[in-house]
Amino acid sequence: MGRKRETNDHDIRLISRKQLDITGVKQVESFDNEEFLLETVMGFLSVRGQNLHMKNLNVDQGIVSIEGKVYDLVYLDQSQQEKSKGLFGKLFK
Repeated sequence: MGRKRETNDHDIRLISRKQLDITGVKQVESFDNEEFLLETVMGFLSVRGQNLHMKNLNVDQGIVSIEGKVYDLVYLDQSQQEKSKGLFGKLFK
């Protein structure tokens, strides 16, 4: 019985836009009171909002709980990032 979670389950539970529970988190890349960037088993997830703070972090089980007012949840795909770099590269030469 290893301590690490050996599953690809990834679930998100948002309660009244105030409490967010996420499973399948590999690592927390960065966070502040307005944005969390999480690496999940299904890709990078950006959580944006106001007065965000981490209520619970269990790295062994891949569980993160965030409290605050949640504005949006966005998965960042590699193909979308490459396209946006091209567009921004053209705009900011």
